[in-house]
Parts: sequence; structure tokens; C-alpha cells
Amino acid sequence: MGVKGSLARQLLAWQVVIVAALLSSVAVFSTIQANETFMDVEGRRMLLAAENLAATPTVRGTDDKPPIPGALADPLRYQLLPGFGETTRSLSGADNVTFALPDLTVVSSTVPNRIGSKLPVDGSTITNGRSWVGVIDDSLVAHVPVIDNNHQVTGVVAVGVETPGFFAGIVESPTSALALLGLATVLGVVGSLLLAQRVKKQTLGLEPAEITSLVEQREAMLHGIKEGVVGLDRNDRIILVNDHARTLLSIPPDSVGKSVSDLDFNERMTDVLTGRSAGADQIVLRRGRVLTMNRMPITLHDQSIGSVVTMRDRTEMVALQTELAATQNATDTLRAQAHEFSNRLHTISGLIELGEYDEVRQFITTVSNTQQQWHAEVSSRIDDSAVAALLIAKASVAAEHGVGLRLSPGSRLSEVDSALSADLVTVLGNLVDNAVDALGGVRDGWIEVHISELDDAIRVVVRDSGPGVAPEIAREVFRNGFTTKAAEQGGQRGLGLALARQTCIRRQGWIDVHNEGGAVFTALVPR
Repeated sequence: MGVKGSLARQLLAWQVVIVAALLSSVAVFSTIQANETFMDVEGRRMLLAAENLAATPTVRGTDDKPPIPGALADPLRYQLLPGFGETTRSLSGADNVTFALPDLTVVSSTVPNRIGSKLPVDGSTITNGRSWVGVIDDSLVAHVPVIDNNHQVTGVVAVGVETPGFFAGIVESPTSALALLGLATVLGVVGSLLLAQRVKKQTLGLEPAEITSLVEQREAMLHGIKEGVVGLDRNDRIILVNDHARTLLSIPPDSVGKSVSDLDFNERMTDVLTGRSAGADQIVLRRGRVLTMNRMPITLHDQSIGSVVTMRDRTEMVALQTELAATQNATDTLRAQAHEFSNRLHTISGLIELGEYDEVRQFITTVSNTQQQWHAEVSSRIDDSAVAALLIAKASVAAEHGVGLRLSPGSRLSEVDSALSADLVTVLGNLVDNAVDALGGVRDGWIEVHISELDDAIRVVVRDSGPGVAPEIAREVFRNGFTTKAAEQGGQRGLGLALARQTCIRRQGWIDVHNEGGAVFTALVPR
């Protein structure tokens, strides 16, 4: 059933339908109850009237006249029976009174055309000499046997009244029924109008068609945009999430209605979603994805009703940044080597112009020995070519910044597979770069690298002679991912450390930092 029109008209129509259904139900129930009452009350009255009539001496044949066996069969008494019948009918309110012989032949009745016919006894126990009350041919009838002084059944008395129709009560009193219907209609109309006003206020004046269209448009927009969108209520429960957000967050389809704390989010993700970590373009790592998230609180009437969080996938962009950083590192290394080589050439050229040929030979020998010594030291302890090349290249970068790079005496690394080698280059390279940045402005600074092999992992330790990392942000530099954090009295830490941490965690490893005469970063990279 479709009801068109404004919200008020729809509510009014449905209210009228409900009122009509309610009144119909009440009318049916009342009619059934009235009919049951009629059967009970009138049945008792008809039975009493029939019993009184059957106990009359004249009917029983026990009056002062000579006893006649079978008194009702006495034609002399037939003329007396109609009078008794009319009197009983008038006093009891019955519609008919009938006298019959034991064989059920009617000998007298207030309905003349019944005389001589058989008394209908469908279901009656009168044939067994017992009184009975029931409905026969739309009449409520009471059957009572006539018993003489010899305890013989000499006849039957039947007193009946017509049963009313099913809705006779309403037909007989239409004024009250119409009044009830009118009152209910008025109350329904007034109630529906008040309800319509309240509902319309709560729906901001939108009609059902507009609300449906708005929901359809919202669903189309949510599932059509490329960004992930998550809606939260004031208790941080998820109330809506589009397909892209469900994919980025790796949450199940039944996550709507659940609290953020009930899902397997890390601490960083929970802080951003709940607003504990504020700011624009928050960077969060989620199962191999790098997400940029923004949270916007929503207020209504100066009260917070929830928030909307949008997110973008920056994994590919970060991968490009990593490749660009690697290329930039290689470029910086080549530039540093070129700069170092240029300085040495200038030194050699000046010594030649001064005629200091012995000094030239000694300078070249010293530079060559120093370079070969570093190469030999790295090559003798580090068998993996990629890691060895990285250490050789980083020595030039460190030297350009006035920082010495050295390898600890106990360092040792055999050749490893290409995937582990690439991850070691990422971790070690970022830790060394971070240490070079931290030593900016430190006189005679140094960096020491220690690499050792365990049974199932590679342990990398990078220590420097810088100011160290402030204890209160020692974990923050890792937890905040790609957000750059400045350590007190130290350099910038953020992107490189986050990449190193992500690499270690991806391999089920870990990375940590503590201070011991400077910052000491320790990373465990499982095989």
C-alpha cells in the first residue's frame, strides 16, 4: 500500500487506517462478548421460563381435575395451553413457546403453523428426558420435559428467543458507534498532525522522498570517491565507512557499530581516529600501507556529535620518495667523492707549482693508503657487496660533513640473500644518515657502525658522538612515523627512522634507541 504526499498527509492517512482497524477490532471483540453474554443470560432466562411452565399443575395434569395419563394428550386441555404459553412469552420476553407430546408432535404453540409438526431437537438431550439449552435454527431454545406424579415424561415444553445478528449491537445503537468513530478520528487527526510536526522538525523539514534521495546520494558519494571516509559518533563508534576506507584500514564488513578500541588498530591509528593526536595530514602505518589521515570534528548546537576522518593511500608515493632518496644518496655520495677528489687535485697542483715533489709523492701515498685501508677493512669484514659498498660510499659523505665513519673491530657479515641485503642497506643507510645529521656542528664528530650475525637475525648498532636523543621523545621518533621530530640539542629525526622501523617490523624485528655518550640505535633484522 503506497501513500503519496507530504509527511503530514501520510501520517494522517496511516493514523486513520490504524484508528479504523482499532475500532473494527474493538467492535468485533465487543460483539463477540455481547453475543456470549446474550447466550448466557438469555439461556438462563429461557430455561427458567420453560421449567416454570413445565411445573405448572395444569400442564403436568396434577390439578384438581381427574388425573389423566398423558395430560398434554387430553384435547380438553388444549384450549388452556395457549393461554399459559402467551403468559410465559410475555413475562419472559421469549419469542415463542411450544408444547409437544413425548413423540415431539407439537400440540400447541405461539407460532400457529408449528402445530402438528415435529419439534426440532437438533443436538438436544430432551429425548433422554433431560433439560437442554442451545441454538436451533437461529433461535436460543430451552427444552424441559413435563413429568407427572408417576415420574413419567408426558410431554416437552420449548421456550425460545431469536438470536441477534453479529453486528446487531452496533446497528441498534448507531449513534454511540458513530460518536466513538468520530472521536477516534478527531484524536487521530490531531495526534498525527502533532506527530508530523515533531518528526518534520527532527528531519530538518525534509520529506520522505527527499530523505530517501539524500541517503542514496550519500551512499553514491561515499562509495564513489577515491578517498577513504570513516564516520564516528561521540563515543568513537564507527557509524559509516565506505569501501575504500574498509580496504585501507583492513577492517571486516561488520565493523559498523563497533568502537575504535574494539578493532585491532595500533596505538598510533587509535590516537588519530579518536582525536588524541591532532593535526593535519597525520601519517599512519597500517599493514604495509602508508596512510595520510585528517580528522574533522562535527558539532551541532555547540555540542560534539562525532567526527569524520578522511584518508589517502600514500604507499606508492612513499615508495617513489624512497627510490628518490636512494638516488639522491647516490648522487650525494658521488658529489662528495668528486669534491674530495677535486680538493686532492688542487692540493697536488699547488705542491707541484711550489716544486715540493717529495711532498706530492708523500701526499699521494698517504691518500692512497688511507683509501685502500678503509676499503680493505670493509671488504675483509663485510662479505655482502651491497652493504660494503654502502659503507664505503657513506664514508665519503661523512668526511664531507667533517665526520669520521669507522667500523667496530668485532663487526662481521657474511654474504646474505638479495632481499635481506636490500633491507640491511635501508636500515643501515638511514641510521648512518640520521647520525650524520645529528652531528651537524659537532667538532671532531665520529660514527661507529657495528654489524654482527646471530643465528636467525642480523644485529646493526650505529652510535655517534652527538648530543643524543631526549628521553621523553626516544619512542616518539619511531611512533610518529613520517612526521619529522626534532630531538633536543640534536638534529632532525623522522622519515629515515620510520623507514628503518617499518623495514624491521615487516621482518618481525625491532629497532630501539638509547643514550650512551651519544645516541645508540640498535636494530634487529631477522633473516
